[in-house]
Amino acid sequence: MVHIVKRKEMPLPRAFAIRAGIIALALVMCGIVTMFMTGLNPIDVYATMFKGSFGSSRKIWILLQEIALLLCVSLALTPAFRMKFWNLGGEGQVLAGALAAAACMICLGNSMPGAALIAVMFLASIAAGALWAAIPAFFKAKFNTNETLFTLMMNYVATQLVAYYTIVWENPKGSGTIGIINQKTQNGWLPIVGGNKYLLIVIVAVLLAVFMYVYLNYSKQGYEISVVGESPSTARYVGIKVSRVIVRTLIVSGAICGLTGFLLVSGSAHTLTTALAGGRGFTAVMVAWLAKFNPFIMFGSSFLLEFMESGGREISTIYGLNQSFGNILTGIILFFIIGTDFFLTYKVVFSKKEGKENA
Repeated sequence: MVHIVKRKEMPLPRAFAIRAGIIALALVMCGIVTMFMTGLNPIDVYATMFKGSFGSSRKIWILLQEIALLLCVSLALTPAFRMKFWNLGGEGQVLAGALAAAACMICLGNSMPGAALIAVMFLASIAAGALWAAIPAFFKAKFNTNETLFTLMMNYVATQLVAYYTIVWENPKGSGTIGIINQKTQNGWLPIVGGNKYLLIVIVAVLLAVFMYVYLNYSKQGYEISVVGESPSTARYVGIKVSRVIVRTLIVSGAICGLTGFLLVSGSAHTLTTALAGGRGFTAVMVAWLAKFNPFIMFGSSFLLEFMESGGREISTIYGLNQSFGNILTGIILFFIIGTDFFLTYKVVFSKKEGKENA
């Protein structure tokens, strides 16, 4: 009676116009919810959210940095997702890279010059992230284990490792936190570029997006990722070693997550906590999916989520609302976007009963 079939590909301008209209409709719905739940003027709430992200040059740069960090994790997960390897371990891979960077800063901070220390931190972070992703990849390739559960499990292991070393390196003793690492010497801190401490992370994210676009669309390895994702049997038939592609792709994915951990420790937070990744490993799944795994479109989806996050914090501060209210508005918008995306890709077909057709 009811069938869901795939639509023909819609022209890009039309699809964009439909999505823009749906976002506008979602904002209207958010306004109605805001008015009934809080009694506030929705226009004032939206203006406050906008001010929370763009109210000053510092807020703008902080927003850009947060977008860049989220984008890095999203780009890291993209090759694995294109291969249909559901890597939900981005959080743990970021923490593994951050742990390696912090270890280098603490253990080598007084024995190496700054440039050399940053280089060692960089290499250690991408190696740690790559290793953390390679473990579930090996077991998937060798024993066909469930990558979703395995990568999720690795998140918890990484979190507990960070918790352990937080106590080992706590400063001052008994505080339960590491504090700012090398605060006096700033050894291991990324340099300030163009007089702006946020700019370097943004530049790295942009370069990474360009690299990932070229890697996925114009390289032999990107082609192999697509073939394995479409059909492992076909990949084997044309001579692609599927197990090798799985491990190699996850090493790339984990290395970029490790790089994000390095950026967090060396360029942003200058410390290590179990919450350092900030849920980006999970939010990045939504970012990558909304962008259809297109590295450039991920800029837009990253902006949307980070704008709602910073705006939610602002309205919580100004109006005394619970932080969860901002998450409610974000959820409404995502619900509309996801629903629209489904109906742009598929359509529902109602078929008549066979008896009526024969009659």
